Amino acid sequence: MKAYYLTDKGNVRDHNEDSVTVVKNDTGEVLMAVADGMGGHKAGEVASSIAINHLAKCFTSISTVGDKQDAINWLKDTVNEVNALIFKHTYDHPESKGMGTTLVTTIITPDFILMGNIGDSSGFVIKDNKIHKITQDHTLVNLLVKTGELTIEEAKNHPKKNVLMKALGANEIVELDIFDVDTNLQAILLCSDGLTNMLSFEQIEKVVTNNELDIEEKVMKLVRKSNARGGLDNISIAYLEKESGEDQ
Repeated sequence: MKAYYLTDKGNVRDHNEDSVTVVKNDTGEVLMAVADGMGGHKAGEVASSIAINHLAKCFTSISTVGDKQDAINWLKDTVNEVNALIFKHTYDHPESKGMGTTLVTTIITPDFILMGNIGDSSGFVIKDNKIHKITQDHTLVNLLVKTGELTIEEAKNHPKKNVLMKALGANEIVELDIFDVDTNLQAILLCSDGLTNMLSFEQIEKVVTNNELDIEEKVMKLVRKSNARGGLDNISIAYLEKESGEDQ
């Protein structure tokens, strides 16, 4: 497997509140994570960095996440620790009250792949040259779509499409959605909504399935295309693909 990640502040924001990482532990298991922070006084970038740094530190400090249930428990426990750290920071720094972050993360082992999210950062897999979204956005409009009060088309341009129903730092009890992902795939893409608000799934798919581009070129092209279409938000991508010759 080969991985690459990149974050860009976009064309409009004066600073970057996203954080992103890809790390390995001693047995070669991989953790990918993207966090999109929010909050005034640059507190959003603090919240996202707390999330990414704590996840990476905890993952690289263990030799293995164990079996699938062990890994699920590890993910839940570590994300709860992140949430507590964000609350502690706001307690110690009252000016950062209201800060929080989304999180999308993936653990890749030889035997299983898990993906988890809270908020509206997205996780995708690429399989048979098609992109498939795994995560579900914790947004007001997505809730309204599920209850039939909005159509998918109406949701795309709804004025409250970025209102989150869940985020780290928003509530003292947090629940991460966890998905068991089929290991038979070509690639995994995690991103903040700075990508998905600028490019359609079809446009993203066209780039990541272009075999003439290497992994770094694919990620950089997605960022460039997002900025060309406005770059209204920070853009962060973590991308991993199986090298040619690996089983798919």
